[in-house]
Amino acid sequence: MDLLLWRHAEAEDGDDDLKRRLTERGERQARVMGEWIRKHQPKDLRIIVSPAVRTQQTAEALKLPFETNRKLGPETCVSELIAASGWPHAKGSVLIVGHQPSLGRMASLLLAGHESEWSIKKGALWWLSNRVRRNETQTVLRAMTPVELLD
Repeated sequence: MDLLLWRHAEAEDGDDDLKRRLTERGERQARVMGEWIRKHQPKDLRIIVSPAVRTQQTAEALKLPFETNRKLGPETCVSELIAASGWPHAKGSVLIVGHQPSLGRMASLLLAGHESEWSIKKGALWWLSNRVRRNETQTVLRAMTPVELLD
């Protein structure tokens, strides 16, 4: 299984966290990363997005169908991300467009074996794979791409 974790692009400040929109820079970040993902996307990609406006706008830049999962908002926990993605046994690939700190905590759990406060930059993508070698399940970091390297 491939699991892609995409943090939403840069957003405006605001009192209503779920209604914060992307800035001009954020729209550009989403467009650039969206193009990269479309070019490199794994087969059978299922896209799951937080209900927050900024994640919806980020996902829209992909120009691919996606589903909104109301449980994946800014305060979600890692167990909800794992449940939504079906990690590690889901068929195909899953892309989650979400938030810090949950995306960083999930990356840390899957790669290091425990939740830590890892930071995923705005607009960045982390691509993880699950494989079995010598009867041992392994998580592999396939790519970690900050949007600034794609501009």
